[in-house]
Amino acid sequence: MTIKLGYNTGYWGSGPPAGALDSIQEAERLGFDSIWTAEAYGSDCLTPLAWWGAHTSSVKLGTAITQMSARTPAATAMAAMTIDHLSGGRFILGLGASGPQVVEGWYGQPYPKPLARTREYVEIVRSIIRRDQPVSHHGEFYNMPYVGGAGIGKPLKSTIHPLRAEIPIYLGAEGPKNVALSAEICDGWLPLFFSPKEDTFYRNCLAQGFAASGDANKADRFEVASTVMIVPGADAEQCADLVRPFLALYAGGMGARDVNFHFEVFARMGYEDVALKVQDLYLQGKKAEAAAAIPLAMVQDVALVGPPDKIKDELQLWKETCITTFLVSGPKEVLPLYADLILGA
Repeated sequence: MTIKLGYNTGYWGSGPPAGALDSIQEAERLGFDSIWTAEAYGSDCLTPLAWWGAHTSSVKLGTAITQMSARTPAATAMAAMTIDHLSGGRFILGLGASGPQVVEGWYGQPYPKPLARTREYVEIVRSIIRRDQPVSHHGEFYNMPYVGGAGIGKPLKSTIHPLRAEIPIYLGAEGPKNVALSAEICDGWLPLFFSPKEDTFYRNCLAQGFAASGDANKADRFEVASTVMIVPGADAEQCADLVRPFLALYAGGMGARDVNFHFEVFARMGYEDVALKVQDLYLQGKKAEAAAAIPLAMVQDVALVGPPDKIKDELQLWKETCITTFLVSGPKEVLPLYADLILGA
C-alpha cells in the first residue's frame, strides 16, 4: 500500500487545542489523507470531529479512539451513520476498550473480558449500519431488545438509511490477542507505541487474525494507522525531552501497577527494568524523575527525534513496516516538513 499521512488532534487540555482548525485545513491542503480526534475522560471525540470536519472537504474523519464503554453499540452506530452522511462518506470509526481505571472509574462500566466485549460490540454496530433486518442480539454483554424491564421492547431498524452499508472500523489495540482481533473483525488497527523492531511480532499477530477472519484477501486492504511522534530539532536529546513525559505517563502512570497495557508494550521491547523504575517514580508522584529515567534509545524506538536528515534516514525503516498511515501531531508550521519527510520521495 502507498504510505498515507494523517493528522491527530489528540486529547484536549483545559480547552480546545489552540490552532487546531488551522492545522487541520493545512493538513488537507498538503494532501493528508485523514484527521483524527481522541477522547478519554474530558472532551468527547465525535463533536470536535463533526465541527472541524465541516470545515474540510476531502480528508477522512477518524476517531482514535471512541471509547466503547462511553456509549451503547446503538449510540455509536447512530453517531457513525450521522457523521458519515454529513461528511459525504468520509468517516472512520476507531474503537477501543481503554483500560479499567477509565472504564470503571469514569464511565462506571465493568471492564473484565474486554476482547469478548469488543467482539460483541463490533458485531452489533455492523448489524445496525447494514440495516438489513431489525437488530436482535442476546450475548454475554449486550441484549437488544433488553430482557426484563418493561418487557415491551422489540427488535428495531435504524430510521435513517446508512450512506454506506459498511463504515470502516479500526481497533485501538496493544496486546497480541487484541491486535489479532483487529485483523479478524475490523478494517484497521490503531497502534499507539509502535516500534519498527517489533514489526515481525505485530505482523504475526495480524496474520493470526487474518487467518481467523476467513477472508483470504483481507490483508491486502487492511489499514494500520499508527501514531508516530516526530520532534525535529538540532539536538536529539533535547527533542527526546519533549517525548519523555508522555512515555512516562503511559508506562508509569496509566492503569494500576499490575494492570498497565502500555507498560507491557515497553516490557516486550526489552525495557522492563526501565519501565519498572519509571512506574515506581511516577506512582510516588516524582513525574519529572520518571521522565528523566527514560533513555534516549527507548525514545528513539517509538519516536523520531533530532535533525530532519536523521529523521528522514530513520523513516526508511518505519516505511518498511506494516504501517500504512502515519498519524502525526503538531502546529501548522511543522506540517509541511512532515509531508515532505513522509510523502516525499
